[in-house]
Amino acid sequence: MLKKILLKILSLYVIIRYPNVPKGYSYFYRDTYICQLTQWKYLIKDYIIKKPYKKISFSGEFTPDLAFALPFAYWHLKNGTLLATEGAKYTNEIYFFSPAHQEIYETRTTEGNYNFETPRILYSQDYNMSKWLEVPLKATYANDIYLYEKPILIVANRYNMEWDGPPISFLSIQQLEKIFNTYKDKYQIIYNRPRPENITNDNSDIYDLDEYDWIEQNFPQVILMENLYRENKGKANNFNHLQMMVYANSNHFVSTHGGTGALASYFGGLNIILSKKGGEHHFHCFDKLYPKLSGATIFHAKTDDEVTQFLEQHY
Repeated sequence: MLKKILLKILSLYVIIRYPNVPKGYSYFYRDTYICQLTQWKYLIKDYIIKKPYKKISFSGEFTPDLAFALPFAYWHLKNGTLLATEGAKYTNEIYFFSPAHQEIYETRTTEGNYNFETPRILYSQDYNMSKWLEVPLKATYANDIYLYEKPILIVANRYNMEWDGPPISFLSIQQLEKIFNTYKDKYQIIYNRPRPENITNDNSDIYDLDEYDWIEQNFPQVILMENLYRENKGKANNFNHLQMMVYANSNHFVSTHGGTGALASYFGGLNIILSKKGGEHHFHCFDKLYPKLSGATIFHAKTDDEVTQFLEQHY
């Protein structure tokens, strides 16, 4: 009963304070306050007692895991209050700092995104988050294995169902051809679009862009991430582990909406993110949140042409 009353009060407050919020986004404003209020009950444990007690369990999608759960866990580690973490398959290396991490979730779920124990969920009007700390994935996974004569340009793509419909924000064959032809001599291009068996699935179906054979036949100088995984010179424990080892040696990225762009934003340098649609636009995630992940410079491309423009200007 008290929870329902609180939700109604917060919803009314949002309506009064943010009267022009587009339909469908107002509850994220409310959820921001719920996340903040939830942390009040840990005031004594987090700031006075400061002993390991916190068990963080997250089953949501890859983006909020990277954006909220992981930095939250790292803050608790540095605060001396992290006891253990739980996550999806292939997250041991992502939560490398955890005293005890278990991979207990076979799939990621939309319901898992609404974990009000984290500093935020999905989107927020306020990304000035306490109990949130940048996680040093780049420094942790930098290595002398995946180095080349030319600087690395990571082209990280996806071709997934979006909002229960067809793919929207993806690098097409035509776009890839333009990027490869223009930058193959300046950079060692590494192309990455994980196959379903290499990642933890969520609620989005992964389709086939039919680009792997095309790349090998037409651009043999472009390295496929999946081929690096087959060779596994770095002895990665899983595909996520390999991605981080390769990304850690790069300062140039072209990526796409969702977890693909979020992961690329963890490794500093420059990251062009193609995102044509989504709540990230309204909440300015690419300006206010993604740069916090590593200090990376983020360029939000809303169209294919803008991807080309940012490449010409900055790469």
